[in-house]
Amino acid sequence: MKIRFADSRPAGDYALVLPVPGKDRSTLASLGASQSSVVAALDRARFEGEAASSSEQFIDDDGSVRRLIVVGTGVGTAPLDAAEKLGGTVASKLQTSGEKTAVIDLTGLGYDADAAARVALGAALRSWRYDRYRTKLKDNQKPTLGEIVIVGGGAGAAKRYEQRWVPVVEGVSLTRELVTEPANIIYPESFVERVKASVKGSGLDLEVLDRAAMEKLGMGALLGVAQGSVREGRLLILKWNGGGKGQPTAFVGKGVTFDTGGISIKPAAGMEMMKWDMGGAGAVVGAMKALALRKAKASIVGICGLVENMPGGNAQRPGDVVTTMSGQTVEVINTDAEGRLVLADAVTYVQRNYKPGTIIDLATLTGAILISLGHEWAGLFSNNDELAGKLQSAGEESGDKLWRMPLAEPFDRLIDSPIADMKNVGPREGGSITAAQFIQRFVENGVKWAHIDMAGKAWSDKASATYEKGATGYGVRLLDQYVADVLER
Repeated sequence: MKIRFADSRPAGDYALVLPVPGKDRSTLASLGASQSSVVAALDRARFEGEAASSSEQFIDDDGSVRRLIVVGTGVGTAPLDAAEKLGGTVASKLQTSGEKTAVIDLTGLGYDADAAARVALGAALRSWRYDRYRTKLKDNQKPTLGEIVIVGGGAGAAKRYEQRWVPVVEGVSLTRELVTEPANIIYPESFVERVKASVKGSGLDLEVLDRAAMEKLGMGALLGVAQGSVREGRLLILKWNGGGKGQPTAFVGKGVTFDTGGISIKPAAGMEMMKWDMGGAGAVVGAMKALALRKAKASIVGICGLVENMPGGNAQRPGDVVTTMSGQTVEVINTDAEGRLVLADAVTYVQRNYKPGTIIDLATLTGAILISLGHEWAGLFSNNDELAGKLQSAGEESGDKLWRMPLAEPFDRLIDSPIADMKNVGPREGGSITAAQFIQRFVENGVKWAHIDMAGKAWSDKASATYEKGATGYGVRLLDQYVADVLER
């Protein structure tokens, strides 16, 4: 999708988009003689101009027919949120409409350069598609919209979009691609190769540990999950040295490229969705790409623990005891509670090798978080109130929302094991909390830590203003915004 900015509407054939704030029709004045009929049609349709609502009409324009899309920006909606929804709504409505160009005229809205750039961001995010395996699309299913022209917002809008938001779009696109790909295409080794190709030339430093290297380091928890698959595990390390004082910040992602549950096998219905159980790792690499492309002034290390959880003849069994890289032992009660085992060794590795002051891990970790928060928020757990607050603020700004959940000693006792230092699951109740307590046992004293359980957010069965059904790219914008708000200040 090509997006450009202009001071006035171009000549030629295009779909015209006019935003209206609520029931205010003043932005339609430029329609001239057509204004009254358009307003009458909106009133007849009871169009109230709520954010992301739209009405489509065809009007006469000097003897030719022009498609007109009126898009609501709402009243009381946060301006930047309304701007993104405006761009996303346009991309959604017109992507397969037959139109090749859309012109969004912001005149009269009072949008500054940043708001206009956010219109472009919403449009770019919503226009993402992945048609690699669709060989028989009908003509009316194929994308036609190739260009969006945004009128208004001032001279700085194009620069703001290119410098601040295009890298984010690139990062989100990478994450969505990885999450969307089937597990016969994306597995630990190919995940690494896909990321290498995608971030080439970005300035990121990459390092990869194979099974032998992880065995030497004593990563018994991660390797225990991987041992049932013919696909060997990998640990992917991405480093961005953009400056900044003090210790680096670490992002750690769960990368289970397919999760059958192992010997504790999942039900067959819906198991195909477990290709997105690497959504945390996908978010980490997408965020790292975005930060590198926009030359973020911060030092970040991203760690992705990559495994495939299969019930093979060599698979880990319930009751096995594994020794983690930290030296702590774990009794594996349920092999479908595998993500926390992967994160345990990844968290230990990053602490021993990079001494981060802050660790933020992301994982599609538990079904229990869906019971608590549905698909509206990801769960946030943290040992530091300040860190939690800053992440929640970044979530509100980016749209990747977080809801803080509790951590407490009574929950921690629930994962004590009679034969090892801990077991990998507690009782059914409070399942997302005991999972977080498990990870916390591997966080060293003095390290600020936050765990994001995004099981309900990596994939969506319904479209939104900025994504179609499927991979959402959740986490990329959250981490990018956190870096901008906290580490680059």
